[in-house]
Amino acid sequence: MKQSDRKLCIYYNHHHYTLLVVYMMWLLSMNIVVLGIRIPDRIQKDPKDEVVVKTAVFGLGSFWRSESVFGCLDGVVRTAVGYAGGSKTNPEYRSLGDHAECVKIEYDPRVINFRQLLEVFWSNHDSRQVFGQGPDVGNQYRSIIFTNGTEESRLATLSKEREQNRLKSSIVTTQIQPLGPFYPAESDHQKFELKRNHFLLQLIGNLPEEELQSSSLAAKLNSYAAELCPWRTQKRLDAKINDIVRKGWPILQDL
Repeated sequence: MKQSDRKLCIYYNHHHYTLLVVYMMWLLSMNIVVLGIRIPDRIQKDPKDEVVVKTAVFGLGSFWRSESVFGCLDGVVRTAVGYAGGSKTNPEYRSLGDHAECVKIEYDPRVINFRQLLEVFWSNHDSRQVFGQGPDVGNQYRSIIFTNGTEESRLATLSKEREQNRLKSSIVTTQIQPLGPFYPAESDHQKFELKRNHFLLQLIGNLPEEELQSSSLAAKLNSYAAELCPWRTQKRLDAKINDIVRKGWPILQDL
């Protein structure tokens, strides 16, 4: 290092701002191009890495059970129950008008698709019943598929035809219609099976209502509590929960 450079360094240590100005002027006098130093922006996620969920809405009897049917499926992100298919604005549980009890399923189409959800729909209720499902009698328990767009309408129609062919002489009463407004049900009805199991609620940390409704873990445990997970999944969850309990009740964060 030259003597002048050493002096410059010493001068900088004591007079930072003055040195910066002098140094920049020197660079300009020597016709040296000064490049700006850019501070990197905050790292952002690649939009391609974000999951773009799709939504399906079905009515297949009591929405307490319906939500449990879908919550444990691979690819289902979250579930909620509500009212759809009618003309009344802001329906309530005791005043539904012509709406049906429904379950809304938000799912990752990279893992599960609408056609597969339809298969679960058909296999978990009796589509021949006209005015309810089992002991639940009334128009609010009717069988109905709501569609978002032409392709879903086509898939729903084809699946209904297959179901009709399977049942032969029996008449499939399931309705198919475009999805209009979906009105979320009151909080008492969300994750109904899970809320009946205080042990599981404690195991996930007694989440506040808003988090409980949006939680993928809660959706799975709601199915687990109703014993409606696929058999192998139910057994796997049994083992994991039992293991957690043996280790001293840590908070369950993932399944």
